[in-house]
Amino acid sequence: MNKNDVDVRALAKLARLEVSAEELAKLENEIPDILAFVETVQKAAVSRETTTPALHNVMRSDENPHESGVYTETLMKAAPVSENNRVVVKQVVSRAEIFRKQSDHENPSVVSKKATKK
Repeated sequence: MNKNDVDVRALAKLARLEVSAEELAKLENEIPDILAFVETVQKAAVSRETTTPALHNVMRSDENPHESGVYTETLMKAAPVSENNRVVVKQVVSRAEIFRKQSDHENPSVVSKKATKK
């Protein structure tokens, strides 16, 4: 592959990457070699025949579940922070974010109307 075949600056822009002039020069030398390697791998003779392993359910049946609350005290003692018999964890996703995602999925116009009223 010819070095002139790849416009690294345009590729970086499409990928929304900030690339310094030094990195750009390095990538202009490396990308054609990478693409040439990919072409070589694509030309390799491989068997298209695939075998699917036999699938089976590895879940146990809930025939004899333990009594509710048996492990609660042990768990609460092991938890670094607990409150009202519950384990306290750091909030990762806000409820507003969850609601926004649900609203976007169900009715995108509702969110945009709410956003414009602010």
